[in-house]
Amino acid sequence: MNIKKTSIEGCYTITPNVFNDGRGYFFESYNHRKFTAAIGEDVNFIQDNQSFSTRCVLRGLHFQKGEFAQAKLVRVIQGKVLDVTVDIRPDSVSYGVVFAMELSDKNNTQIFMPRGCAHGFVTLSESAIFSYKCDNYYKKDSEAGILYNDPFFNIDWKFPEKELIISEKDLVLPTFKELTEDIIKS
Repeated sequence: MNIKKTSIEGCYTITPNVFNDGRGYFFESYNHRKFTAAIGEDVNFIQDNQSFSTRCVLRGLHFQKGEFAQAKLVRVIQGKVLDVTVDIRPDSVSYGVVFAMELSDKNNTQIFMPRGCAHGFVTLSESAIFSYKCDNYYKKDSEAGILYNDPFFNIDWKFPEKELIISEKDLVLPTFKELTEDIIKS
């Protein structure tokens, strides 16, 4: 297992050692002991989620706030996505930093993002099955997000905007500036 730091504090890429032979392949997708030793933190994943998306579907940028914030370990089981993590922790040295990387069933790379990061992805292949482990339960009242095309971040989602398939809910999310103004007011 190869674990590397990203440009976001506490965020890592994890690439497994894949063993191929005439029957196919095998790899260890998660090992709590190795993971904990590598990131220096004991994260207790308690919920697994999976989604299926077709080409050009963009999901994000989502996060949960307050006591229901979630650290996530994400990966692609089938297909290919552009995965995006944004550090929205005001006290972080990487506050406002964006980390984007292609995840696929070919590279088998995963991304661990700590609590306090917004997350999104767009499907680059015809379809994708996306899996993520969370260290906290989902709570509807705590869900929040940032507008996917916020000019502050200038994220290249790899498709013309008119081709992106985005939920109505994600189209009306606040900008990063609006989000930070709300945090300052509270």
